[in-house]
Order: sequence, then structure tokens, then C-alpha cells
Amino acid sequence: MTSTQGSIAKVHSASLQGVDGFVVEVEVDLAQGLPHFAMVGLPDAAVRESRERVRAAIKNADLDFPVRRITVNLAPADIRKEGPRFDLPIALGVLAASGQVPAGGLEGCGVLGELSLTGELKPVHGVLPAAIALKEAGFRRLIVPEGNAAEAAVVDGIEVWPARTLLHAVALVAGTEAPGRPPRARAPGARRVREEEADFSDVRGQEHAKRALEIAAAGGHNVLLIGPPGTGKTMLARRLPGILPPLTRGESLEITKIHSVAGRLPPGRGLLDRRPFRAPHHTVSDVGLIGGGATPRVGEVSLAHLGVLFLDELPEFHRHVLEVLRQPMEDGQVAIVRAGYAVEYPARFSLVAAMNPCPCGNLTHPTKSCRCSPAEVARYRGRVSGPLLDRIDLHVDVPPVEWGRLFPGAPAGGGTPEPSSVVASRVGAARGRQSRRLKGTQAHMNAQLSPRQVRAQCRLDGPSEELLKAAVEQFGLSARGVDRALKVARTIADLSFEDERARAGARGADGGIRAEHVAEALQYRTLDRMEA
Repeated sequence: MTSTQGSIAKVHSASLQGVDGFVVEVEVDLAQGLPHFAMVGLPDAAVRESRERVRAAIKNADLDFPVRRITVNLAPADIRKEGPRFDLPIALGVLAASGQVPAGGLEGCGVLGELSLTGELKPVHGVLPAAIALKEAGFRRLIVPEGNAAEAAVVDGIEVWPARTLLHAVALVAGTEAPGRPPRARAPGARRVREEEADFSDVRGQEHAKRALEIAAAGGHNVLLIGPPGTGKTMLARRLPGILPPLTRGESLEITKIHSVAGRLPPGRGLLDRRPFRAPHHTVSDVGLIGGGATPRVGEVSLAHLGVLFLDELPEFHRHVLEVLRQPMEDGQVAIVRAGYAVEYPARFSLVAAMNPCPCGNLTHPTKSCRCSPAEVARYRGRVSGPLLDRIDLHVDVPPVEWGRLFPGAPAGGGTPEPSSVVASRVGAARGRQSRRLKGTQAHMNAQLSPRQVRAQCRLDGPSEELLKAAVEQFGLSARGVDRALKVARTIADLSFEDERARAGARGADGGIRAEHVAEALQYRTLDRMEA
């Protein structure tokens, strides 16, 4: 796929559009005339600057830089190209066009890499989606900087050649040096417990909040934790990833692609095997949270894809920043359209938000007095809009923990809390039931049920329906709020299915929604009860 005709050479690379890669053909033409280095094909500033890096790298590698008119075309020419990833393919194209590199060695080979002025190769962003695109286009080999070798090796069916310098890459293409073996990518599988991992057993008391997080993990629901300062809201949120099911290989690929594009993949890592936990500060901008900008960038919601997005001090976020969350919370993706580009980023995350009940934080504290007026409390809560709250399934009280529950050895101590592994086993069983029930649909968890699926999957018996009707009349639940309560009740039923079957004995149990499931789901609508 690489050829020369006189002084023309073609080298293949790849660029990014969103979190997906596409093949780029780097054409290099050497012509007679005054020395000049022109670059076309919608390159951005970083790509245009590669002219100086390539010139210096070739000279400092003791190779000949042709004193001719050089034209580089990046095809397709109607899509903007970004970043320094084209340094190495441009350099190899110049060397191939000038006869210093055999063109045959570049046949069927993709090339990526940034050059330093001394000719050393530096890692670049987005190698994983680029490698996938090249492999799907039929390329058999891929030359990348050594720092990207583990990431590229994740892709099956393409041979990865790690290179240290421009001279090393030339030797690989010429066949004068055998390619080294890239490190093997570790496949995701059973949960690997690390000593530093946050565990549910660290949390004393707060059984109600831990139960809510278990329900959230089982059904993929969003959670709002409401309580005075110091009651453990952040501590609880940081332990949610530990009870989520282990990542599948497909999920690991999705997460790794996003972090690769964002440049946040740890050095030398292949597949990421842990669900992300992102906790942006409340001063984050809407672009920082959602993504976009003059040059499209991945936002926090996409970095939290298939993991947890934690927003502490929710009312302190700018209102317009919170409002942009509504679309990704509903659709599971971010669509960014600007004058120069249109991209989509995946953003299917579990939202955990935390807030105080009032500005001073003591409104619900059992011993401290609140200094806030009713108008101040209403103004504080009003910073979070009703439509956004409607999209949060569980509103959970997190009260102060009593002394006896903080220390198991004290009189009336709380005992030893369940570890995350025990909770995760129940979550995994509930997720399995949902997966089987929703097989063949686009939904995988109860939180993703469409309104039609809610009617089909969340049927109520007489007592359950009466209970929900009374709650609607008393709390003024919106139609979306009713759907959210039904989805939570469905998840509670999935979690309790094994217990119900054991109690039913030989008669069996259908795992359907019962009045107690609806009652528990309605307990997790704290703000609706406060407003009623």
C-alpha cells in the first residue's frame, strides 16, 4: 500500500474523529525548485509544526534531508488532522521519496509517532483507536513509539513494531533489525483486590446509604446523597466502583480508547481493568465537564464512561454547567456540534452527587442548630433544577453516625460491615437477571429502560399500584419521577429475588414488583418528600 514513482512516496497513518480512528494517507512529493516544505490536507498547528521537527530529526540522525521542494498531502483532505502523530510517517515518507528507505518495507504498514529534534520517538495520544482503524483497513504491521507498544498490542490481528528512534524505525523498515516483542496486554477478568482499594467495610454505620448505593450499582441508577458535612458522603461515593461488576473485554476497550484519546492512559499500560471514578471540582466549566472546545477534547462525563462521575457540593456548580448534564444522562453520549466539527463521545456513567441540606449544612443535624432562613434554604436547593433532579433516581439521607456504630468495640457497637466483595456478588446476580430479561433489547440495566419497557417490565399488583398512586398525590411526582421510582422498584425486586424464592420454597417466585419494593423505592425520594 506504499509506493514510489520517481520522487513520490506514500505512507499510511491514522487520525482521530471523536474516539474513533480513520486511516490517513501521507503523500510526500519531492520536486525540483527552491527549497520549500509545504503541507496540505487541513493540518492543524501541531501538524504544520512537524516540518521543523522532521527536518531537525533527519539531520541529527545523520541522514540526508533533501534540499528540494517538498509537498506533503494528508488525505482525505476534507477532514482536519490534529496532533504530532504524523511526525514519523512524514519523516519516513521524505526518506522513502529520496531513496534512503526501501518503499517495499512500508507496504501494509501503519506508522504513528512524534519526533524530538534529536530523532527520539515520543508517545502520542489515541494509538488504540488508530490501531483498530488500521487493522480494520487491512494493515498487517504497525510502527509506534515504545511507550505506545502495550496500548497498540491490545488489538489482535496486527503486528506491533516498537521503535525507539527515527534510525530504529528506518532499520525496522529496511529489515536490518528484527522488531522487538511488545509487552502483552493483560486481559480483564476476575476482580483483583488491591490493598489500597476503597472497600465498603471501611464505612461504619450508614446502612441506609450503603443499601441505596447497592441498588444504584445493581440497576445503573443515579444517586444524590444529602447530609450534613462529615457524615461520609464522599467516602461512600468513592466505594461505589468497588461493587460494580468486573469489566468485560469490550468495556475495557471502550474505556481505554477514551483515556487514550484524552492522553490519560498511564505510561506503558494496555487495557484498563478498573472502572473509572471522576470527581471534577465545582469550578469546572461546561466544556471541561462535557467536552468540546476550539479543538475537540474529551470531557469528564466521557472519562467517567462505564464508571462513576462524582459531583461533590452539587449546588456549588454553575447552573448552566449542571444543565448540560441532562442530555448525556438520558442518551449515554455527548453530541458536540461546532462550526468546524461534529463529534460524539460515549458518556454512559453512574452519577453520584452530594450536597448539604442547607447552606450551613446543619438543617437535618440531630444536635446542631441551623442558622439558615427558609428563603436561604429554598434558594440553595433551587440552584439544582427540577429537571435535573428528576433524572436522579435515588435521593438519600446521610445522617451523622452514632458513636457506637463508629467503633465496633464500644457498647452497642455496629459490628463488622460487609466487604465490597460480598455486596458485589449480589449486584452481579441482579445484573445477570436484568441481562437475561432484557436480552435482545438496547437496554442492559433497569436504569436504561425506555417508557414502553417500563410499562412491560414494571407491572404492579393492586397494593403496589395503590401505594404508588398515593405517593404521586402526596409528593407531586412528575411522570419522569414515577418512571424512576418504578425502575428502582424493579431493581430492588431483582436484588431480593433469591430471598423471595427461598421463602416461597417449592412454589417458586416470579421476582415481580411487590408493595414492599415500591415502598422502599419511594423512601429514596428525599427531596420530593421535603417539598411536599
